[in-house]
Amino acid sequence: MRKLFTHDIRAKVVLRQASLGTGHGKNSVVVDPLIVNLNIGSKMTKKIETKWLNEPEKHNYPAALSYLCLLYDGHTANAYIQQLQLEPIVEFKAKDIFRASGLSLLGISNVHVEKNQQKIQSGHPLSPLLLIRSPISERVIVADGYHRLCAIYSYDEDAVIPCKIT
Repeated sequence: MRKLFTHDIRAKVVLRQASLGTGHGKNSVVVDPLIVNLNIGSKMTKKIETKWLNEPEKHNYPAALSYLCLLYDGHTANAYIQQLQLEPIVEFKAKDIFRASGLSLLGISNVHVEKNQQKIQSGHPLSPLLLIRSPISERVIVADGYHRLCAIYSYDEDAVIPCKIT
């Protein structure tokens, strides 16, 4: 049995060599029924240039606040949002943001990730991420932009992503 990993869609296909009787040689390749999320042609294999807005959109801050209120009291969450609004845009690689956050990559079947992938493919600019350095967990919190991050990573883990971080 050999394994083939397709990089463009991050799907695993197990192939086996088998003799299938008449009309098939001993080295015929047959796709095993264990196919995980195979969508051939749904993702481009070349790197896609992603366009970014110069600043986060206004609705990104309330979304970040809503998430931060789950982690912190209202006063602390508001203070983080006010600080984020003052921060300049900086850039980090997608893989580094994932490592620093400890988050899992959402699958390509997630509807929000798919929506962001469509924006990327159509050339629609994305909003920069909003990140918080947690003094307690020593992790980076993705306050807003998790689905955008997953969408970008699905194309290029080395993609440079604009962010605001505090």
